[in-house]
Amino acid sequence: MSFRFACGAMAGAILVTLAPAALAQGWPNRSIVAVSTVSAGNAADTVARIVLDQVSKQIGQSFVIENRTGAGGTIGSASAAKADPDGYTILLLTASQGSAVALYKSLPYDPLHDFVPVALFGLQPSVLVAAPSKGWTSVTELVAAAKANPGALNFASAGLGSASHWAGERLRLAAGINVQHIPFRGPVDAFTEVMTGRVDFYYLPIAPALPNIRDGKVVALAVSTSKRAPTLPNVPTVVEAGYPDAQYLFWGVSPCRRRPRAPSSIGCTPKRKRRSRCRRCRRDWPHSASSRCR
Repeated sequence: MSFRFACGAMAGAILVTLAPAALAQGWPNRSIVAVSTVSAGNAADTVARIVLDQVSKQIGQSFVIENRTGAGGTIGSASAAKADPDGYTILLLTASQGSAVALYKSLPYDPLHDFVPVALFGLQPSVLVAAPSKGWTSVTELVAAAKANPGALNFASAGLGSASHWAGERLRLAAGINVQHIPFRGPVDAFTEVMTGRVDFYYLPIAPALPNIRDGKVVALAVSTSKRAPTLPNVPTVVEAGYPDAQYLFWGVSPCRRRPRAPSSIGCTPKRKRRSRCRRCRRDWPHSASSRCR
């Protein structure tokens, strides 16, 4: 899918989610709020801004991005869930949102029924990095060090329930190692601590990591996909390293607040209509016990 097509698809998809009243008023006739669940400067936030800038040119209205971070993205999601379903509020989600229902006992919104997906921004592999001072050049060496010193190593994340957290957990489980998770308030703090060597390793999107890898500030140990990344052709995958269950993709998606369905009657829920004919033979449904479809 081309970048231009993705932007056009997003603009069109928002239209489908709107109530007829909003369409009748000539949507969009004012700015659209985009609630981002990650901090400004985060790779997902940067990609979203690039996409929305192009969508803005196509629909003739600007996007106002509000970064509402915290609690694994659930604070921003809860905020968007309370917005009017008029097409003037969208939510920018990342991979971490897929695990919120498992991580938190209760959520102030229903991730399946309060939103309707509009467009997938893309899929991005992450890269596993460590400081040069650690002396590791591969995942195999990292795993060996972790197994030689159970519980001594640690890994950083951009926060509890973030995509970098789950990527680290998948490696921990796939390799069978005992390492400690250290959550930070954002990717910048996490990456800084790894570069200094105070934290042992970290998963992050390739784009922000690439300049630091080329400058020798961190060592790329593996990418989190089954195929090598074109921008890091010499870096093996976790599958090549022998840990296929450690694969993990960062993704971004933009949903709108779902408009409420109009009730068919007050105080009751209509029952699902039963089929009147068999889909296979078109005879009256249900068949008798002795009849057979032909």
